Amino acid sequence: MSYKVLIVDDAEINLILFEALLKRMGNCEVVKFSSSVAGLACAQSTDFDLVIVDYMMPDLNGMEFIAAFRNTSGREHIPVLMITANDQRQVLYEALDIGATDFLTKPVDKIEFKARVNNMLQLGASRKVLTDHAARLADEVRRATSVIKERERETVLRLSKAAEYRDPETGAHILRMAHYSELIGRGLGMSNANCELLLEAAPMHDIGKVGIADSILLKPGRLSPQEFEIMKQHALIGYNILQGSLSQVLQVGAEIALGHHEKFDGSGYPGGLSGESIPIFSRIVAVADVFDALTSDRPYKKAWSLERASEHIQANVGSHFDPACVTTFLAQWDRVLEIQRRFKDAD
Repeated sequence: MSYKVLIVDDAEINLILFEALLKRMGNCEVVKFSSSVAGLACAQSTDFDLVIVDYMMPDLNGMEFIAAFRNTSGREHIPVLMITANDQRQVLYEALDIGATDFLTKPVDKIEFKARVNNMLQLGASRKVLTDHAARLADEVRRATSVIKERERETVLRLSKAAEYRDPETGAHILRMAHYSELIGRGLGMSNANCELLLEAAPMHDIGKVGIADSILLKPGRLSPQEFEIMKQHALIGYNILQGSLSQVLQVGAEIALGHHEKFDGSGYPGGLSGESIPIFSRIVAVADVFDALTSDRPYKKAWSLERASEHIQANVGSHFDPACVTTFLAQWDRVLEIQRRFKDAD
């Protein structure tokens, strides 16, 4: 294995000596500087396996050199050997404290020099192997996690489609309302992770409809009060289906299923929650779901115009809907239209 070594010393004789000793080892490529400033610039921009630096130098002494070197990103673990004619213990302790890996005092013993250099090169090589191994493992974990997430995403969509077969809503509906939900989340300043979570979990909002009888779920006319009470159970059914999962997506899906029919003024169901006691994901989905339901054809109604639907949403700010969610939704109207165009219902 070949190593790249930097020598920084203002004495030309020392540069020649250390270079000769390193080249005798047979596996070292040497770069040397008599200027500590130029040497530091090189060390900060070029990767070395070992840096050898003198203590007493003009401009930057060895201590200052090491301190600046260690403060450079990516240079925290490169071995540094400091050479000094000062044998005071306090100087040596200070050198180790600021980041020197080892030190030698002048006059340098050739055998000791070779042994210490070899030890540091081997130490650095071992650390590099471990770092590369850790990086490979991390990459494998990322790939495996990506596969798991993709499978989880597919499972969520298939669960959502199961509800579709029992409901006159279309697959395009769950895609539109999920993207509307993500749009609102980003407008509210949510993190990328939470926005992606919202996008993946929102389609499960009505999964509980699998537990509602066809005579009620598919009824073309208005539900009776008794029938509506049964219909309202889908929120709790969806929650019971999804709750307790180890999957974060399914956990959020359970929260959304339970809370997306709550209203900001407390008049919703099933818990009669109000204001910010309603989970934020549920408040977001409430806006997205109602807007898309209004603007979509159903067996029992024609789609509303975009203007009429947006007026309805605005008219129910503070009663049905969270004002902040509505404001950020309508403020991104061009994106809303883009999502509508992108996920059209099939003819």
